[in-house]
Amino acid sequence: MTGLVEVVKYSSKDSAAWDAFVKASKNGTFLLYRQYMEYHADRFEDHSLLFYRKGKLIALLPANVVGTEVQSHGGLSYGGIVSGAEMKAQLMLEVFEAMLQYYSALGFEAVNYKAIPHIYHRQPAEEDLYALFINKATLYRRDLNTVISLADKLPYNTLRKRSLKQAAVVGIEISESQDFETFSTINQQLLAQKYDVAPVHTAAELQLLASRFPENIRLYIATHASEMLAGILVYETATVAHCQYIAATPQGKELGAPDLLTGYLLTEVYAHKKYFSFGVSTEQQGAYLNQNLVQYKESYGGRTIMHDFYKLPIRK
Repeated sequence: MTGLVEVVKYSSKDSAAWDAFVKASKNGTFLLYRQYMEYHADRFEDHSLLFYRKGKLIALLPANVVGTEVQSHGGLSYGGIVSGAEMKAQLMLEVFEAMLQYYSALGFEAVNYKAIPHIYHRQPAEEDLYALFINKATLYRRDLNTVISLADKLPYNTLRKRSLKQAAVVGIEISESQDFETFSTINQQLLAQKYDVAPVHTAAELQLLASRFPENIRLYIATHASEMLAGILVYETATVAHCQYIAATPQGKELGAPDLLTGYLLTEVYAHKKYFSFGVSTEQQGAYLNQNLVQYKESYGGRTIMHDFYKLPIRK
């Protein structure tokens, strides 16, 4: 207990209250529901927190422990403080003070804080960024994400327009699909060949998550003669359609299948969203920009927002 803010470590009995708060929050998304966070619970030592003021839940922190440090949260793309409409600047400072005192008493040395990018906010929710500044947190990583503002789109470049015309002539078909297995195989081959890495999610994990969140996780594919040429796995939130994975076969790229598929999503499926996110194009903790990748995303009219990471020292 610090002042009027009480800190409670998350346990399974808090699951319903946690999810209800995320649903009604200013900045929470389905990634912060417990059923999403816990699909890989065996990989992380959870130490999430609930913050109460006068008996009322006012904030959440999805978090896990690595040695003497806390991460918010290591298994998620983003995951800072989740706050409700009643959260204001001074109250956030009190939440941070309570959080730091709580973790300090347990001997932790720092919180590695992964801010929720503003495009996911349903209401302004950057009180935490000010609290980070006041508590002398240091920015140690910035991931560059390419995003289209769908209400005011910039035009495609010439190469992209040409590729779209070619794909339309070929007769490629676009549809929603449940064939996560074939898509995952294409994605694995692409990532291994281009970047020598494996996807974060297996086909089984994607199938599981899509079954839990059918309105949020959707796979769209481009086919020709019944063969999958390209696919985009979309994570949909209240304000953002985010491309979690974009994959295509060599033939699909040659025929312009990913361009046709992306164009369809932008104009037919997600035109009502505020933002269309292509995902990050940085590596090595943000220090390296993959120029070919970011230029591909920018060719659709995408421009940059940041995913920021802070190290917050814990006072003894």
